[in-house]
Amino acid sequence: MTANWSRMKKYNAIIIDDEKNVCEALGLILRDYCPEISVCGTAYSAAQGRELLKSCNVDFIFLDISMPKEDGFAFLRSIPKENYGVIFVTAFEEYALRALRASAIDYLLKPVNGLELREAVTKAIEFHEMRQKREEVRKVYHESLENLHDHIRSDDQMITKITVTEQFGFRIVNVSDIMYLQADSNYTILHLSGLNKIIATRSLCEFENMLMHPAFFRIHKSTIINMNYLHAYSSYEGNFAELTDGTRLSISRRKLNEFRDAVKQFSKPVE
Repeated sequence: MTANWSRMKKYNAIIIDDEKNVCEALGLILRDYCPEISVCGTAYSAAQGRELLKSCNVDFIFLDISMPKEDGFAFLRSIPKENYGVIFVTAFEEYALRALRASAIDYLLKPVNGLELREAVTKAIEFHEMRQKREEVRKVYHESLENLHDHIRSDDQMITKITVTEQFGFRIVNVSDIMYLQADSNYTILHLSGLNKIIATRSLCEFENMLMHPAFFRIHKSTIINMNYLHAYSSYEGNFAELTDGTRLSISRRKLNEFRDAVKQFSKPVE
């Protein structure tokens, strides 16, 4: 095992958190679970973090969002953030977690679990290598960080943009452009207005938990629709939702009453 680790590509990281015990604990867990990560410094404020970036050749930043004086987002706005892989370490509330899930940014919940850390670092390294090779991936990563900042600062707590992880990269999608989502094993097919579709490497349940938007309704175990695109309902030879592009989607019997109630909320005509 040690021999394999010695040949492993190494990455430098810094930890920024105003809680000293969190920095120390994370450093120990990284040593045990992520031998490819070398912690070259810890900082207890955003200002100290910027000084570390000057003295270390940093690949990854483990960053607390909620810090006094200058929080994690203020820190990111003061540096060329697209140059680094950012992994948030946070104890944020549910809406902020949904915003994080809607981005391409990795995060860990306090207290940090070693196995979850291992998974997050593995994914972060994969995307870091992708960003080094492809300019368009760097641009999407930058935009995803900006969207995350806007979502967390938003008063209405609605996710308006999501970063969809595809097999070979990311894509930013306006939530309002999603007509419906369909499960495809462990993947999800997003059908967008304009007849475009994206195969995302996330389950339908993950999207359902992420969106939590009144316009999105799960009509079937494998289908979520955007009610804004609902055109009609038909009970001929089954129960179907018909969308504005003519797509007919099956409504499960147990969801039918809820679906009818949802239709009334959107003032859609029912045929």
